[in-house]
Amino acid sequence: MKILAIIPARGGSKRLPRKNILELCGKPLIQWTIDTALNCSEIDTVMVSTDCLEIADVARRQGVEVPYLRSPELSSDTASSADVVIDVIEYYKSINKYFDAIILLQPTSPLRSVKDIKNAITLFNEKKANAVVSVAECDHSPLWCNTLSDDLCMDNFISEEVKLSRSQDLPTFYRLNGAIYLVDIKCFCKSKSFMPIDTYALVMSQERSIDIDNHMDFKVAEVIHDTIKK
Repeated sequence: MKILAIIPARGGSKRLPRKNILELCGKPLIQWTIDTALNCSEIDTVMVSTDCLEIADVARRQGVEVPYLRSPELSSDTASSADVVIDVIEYYKSINKYFDAIILLQPTSPLRSVKDIKNAITLFNEKKANAVVSVAECDHSPLWCNTLSDDLCMDNFISEEVKLSRSQDLPTFYRLNGAIYLVDIKCFCKSKSFMPIDTYALVMSQERSIDIDNHMDFKVAEVIHDTIKK
């Protein structure tokens, strides 16, 4: 199975400027994902899709493909990851390079490991899946959550059934952690979805599931990385 790893990295980031090339524990954030992808022998090609020359330079120095700069239309806040991936697939088709699956690896998940990626590929093959998507256990049960009315009244905020339950007796919920999206390429081109029918979950540890969106996330990732190293 030939797998194309796509690392999407826009230059613009409102909450954390230049996020993808900020230094995390000694190297640019995007390099963590590049290094992991390059160290996974099951991946055939690793490429970065970006609109930013600075990100492109960092990526090329690490030895991955940046065959073109992404168009402004695909670099806006409204552009979808699916549109970016389709753009990449069409490029490789234009140079007669074809793959069986794509794996989307967002640079905001720097602590995912090679083993996590290998586990996703193994699950993909074992299940004969159309897709495998990584998840992590929720820190808190969503059954303890609800919306609030304008007057902040909490009547019926939590159901009586949940109120009478111990936390450990509630069902375990999982969340998408954004680290791995592995999809059969033909299925993706048809469905334009990272979670088509016959998608299976790869459960990752919470400490490897940090998704960096702001400065606090960045600091948490540094602490977790140092803890894992010890």
